[in-house]
Amino acid sequence: MVQNSPRATKRRFSRRLRVPHTRVWKTLHAEGMYPYHAQRVQHLGPGDFADRLELCKWCNGSRELYRYILFTDESQFNHDGVNNTNNSQMWADDNPHATEESNFQQRFIVNILCAVLDEQLIVPFILEGRLTGKA
Repeated sequence: MVQNSPRATKRRFSRRLRVPHTRVWKTLHAEGMYPYHAQRVQHLGPGDFADRLELCKWCNGSRELYRYILFTDESQFNHDGVNNTNNSQMWADDNPHATEESNFQQRFIVNILCAVLDEQLIVPFILEGRLTGKA
């Protein structure tokens, strides 16, 4: 049953089998199975790998460029609230290092951006609205 539905919860297994969820938990542990959480990653398109590789080769060609590159990261806050990944799990005997693709950057309402330039932290600031490549 776990092999057919590795993302099902122990409570779902217990309802299907009509046994207490604690018994399912003990049985899964006895079989060496543990719940692993999938890591959320941004969906990459078909041409993204080649573009990333070209950028890496260009950057490695001149190490001095790193002083002039603005490294950034952002976090999203939207009307949907925080996504609770604790409710998303995968049962396996070894960590499958599973990922879960999503297009969560498509729904931005407020973005907080922080950056590093030449070993200096640039204070966070707010970008409202959806981030697009056209801006």
